[in-house]
Amino acid sequence: MTQQQKFLIALLSGQRDQNLSFAALVQLLQNLDFSCRIKGSHHIFFKSNVDEILNLQPVGHLAKAYQVKQVREVLLKYQLAKGVVSDE
Repeated sequence: MTQQQKFLIALLSGQRDQNLSFAALVQLLQNLDFSCRIKGSHHIFFKSNVDEILNLQPVGHLAKAYQVKQVREVLLKYQLAKGVVSDE
């Protein structure tokens, strides 16, 4: 299992929202073909066929818990995590 798969499982489980790496969250969204625009500390992610815009800010090296929840809700709503975590 890759690091990205492990991170995605942790994200989807919802048990570590306050302890997830901001850099890993950014990398995951980029790997899922989200486009990013950075303005100051704000990383704004958007994707065609996804209505929501994700506005993320780091707290040190971690992602904010409520923003992790927003990302999880978008991934589940649009079923974007399919294929990243393979059945083993």
